[in-house]
Amino acid sequence: MDGTKFRLLKEKKAMGLLHFKYYAVKMKILMFGWEFPPHISGGLGTACYGLTSALLQQGENVTFVVPRLFGDEDKTKFRFINASEIEMNFNTPMFRKQLEQLKYIEVSSGLVPYFSPEEYIYRSTTSTERYVFSGEHKYSAQFEFSGLYGKDLMKEVGEYALVAGSIASQNDFDAVHAHDWLTYPAGIVASRLRRKPLIIHVHATEFDRSGDNINQNVYDIEREGMEKADSIITVSGFTKQILIDRYGIPENKITVVHNGVLPGKAHTERKPSKRKYKIVTFLGRVTFQKGPDYFVESAKKVLERFPDTHFVMAGSGDMLTRMIKRVAQLRIGSRFHFTGFLKGQETDHMFSITDAFVMPSVSEPFGISPLEAIQSGVPVIISKQSGVSEVLKNAVKIDFWDTDALANAICSLLQYKSLSDTIIRETSKEVESLTWERAAAKVKGVYNKLHLN
Repeated sequence: MDGTKFRLLKEKKAMGLLHFKYYAVKMKILMFGWEFPPHISGGLGTACYGLTSALLQQGENVTFVVPRLFGDEDKTKFRFINASEIEMNFNTPMFRKQLEQLKYIEVSSGLVPYFSPEEYIYRSTTSTERYVFSGEHKYSAQFEFSGLYGKDLMKEVGEYALVAGSIASQNDFDAVHAHDWLTYPAGIVASRLRRKPLIIHVHATEFDRSGDNINQNVYDIEREGMEKADSIITVSGFTKQILIDRYGIPENKITVVHNGVLPGKAHTERKPSKRKYKIVTFLGRVTFQKGPDYFVESAKKVLERFPDTHFVMAGSGDMLTRMIKRVAQLRIGSRFHFTGFLKGQETDHMFSITDAFVMPSVSEPFGISPLEAIQSGVPVIISKQSGVSEVLKNAVKIDFWDTDALANAICSLLQYKSLSDTIIRETSKEVESLTWERAAAKVKGVYNKLHLN
């Protein structure tokens, strides 16, 4: 942004002549993410796609950085930077400065050591085959990121932060926007090196993922990102309160921006099914956070009353094997089906045959899947411990731990068509207002406020 124009804006603001509600500053945003459609493992990639699309439509200049591009992303619409293509020169003042910015990360965590460039090359667990040596004491490399969530995740997070310094030095931008803990170190480095504002976007916290059995390294990265950020965006008031209570973040530093839902799936009246049985679906990661065990226990209770009901658990995760064993123990295997991870048209088809959708999350920052189910004309049951419950006033809500209440809710939706139809009708109206354009407008407000301060 032109310096003279910027000074004039600040002067107008000081004189009370500028109101953020009516004035928008066009900014260049360097945005760090970890995944992007069509290669996603959950809601994070979907949210990044929806928000970035809406920001571009509203005239913002967004460059989206990912660890790795797979080749089938929409490059006609989005400007990407593939971190795997960025060459690092270890024997430069810039690299040493990047290491200095990362000193808060513990060596033992498997992230980035605070060694000299030479020590980094020889002590890193990364294979030296990934490095290219050129000339005396000149070391360069390109990190080959997987872009996944494998056993080397922590190391890749650290390497991503190193690459972020090079990206920041080669690009012009007004602010840094980092999505979730995986990108906070990268955001911090880019922000500090160029002295630009940092916005972090909290889609989930370690307490959501792990309860009280947190990974201390992840918690430390999250807290450091929150403390270093100039502004924080959370996807719900539920998450905002966790940041205040668990991380000690001041309330006035946090802005709540609820997620939207992608258009193109407008609800239409579904044709009556000729099936003689009903289908109840759980769709999400099969992990502690999503409450799959409560879904299984409730299924047993529903089947005692409606034995022809079929249950589907669509997803994968660390609790999947345990859930399969529990279904066997309860002797409900003939009525319980595991599909694995679904995406795209597979998800659409699953919703098209579903009679009731259940999200019994233990701690859900938001929850996009209920919105997608509603768009497909499916009545939803969600836990009260979710951000989406703040915007879906007419969904059926239960405490995640109350399997009796969940079973009763499922039975009611299956038994009473008028109740199911009413919930579909009223929640569909609510979903219509949950657009990414609305979310993007609020995010732009955060950008503008930082730029003019």
